[in-house]
Amino acid sequence: MGLDIRLPLGLIFLVLGGIMTGYGFVTRHSAIYGRSLDVNLNLDWGLVMLLFGAVMYLVGRRQRWQDDPVNPRPWERKGSAPRP
Repeated sequence: MGLDIRLPLGLIFLVLGGIMTGYGFVTRHSAIYGRSLDVNLNLDWGLVMLLFGAVMYLVGRRQRWQDDPVNPRPWERKGSAPRP
């Protein structure tokens, strides 16, 4: 199947997580976090979004590579020995 939602979803979360992490890192000692009991939610949730986006993107890429009929896995090519 040609449509895999994990790739664009992973990219969206990677970009948004990167923006939030960067903003949270730059403003980590700012007074804006006084309302949240000095918890830097931008940095924390940005890292969570980055991790989630990376997992989704990598799983989507791995599945695309496994389903590729033109370039099969190296050990499944004609004339190559199977992996031990």
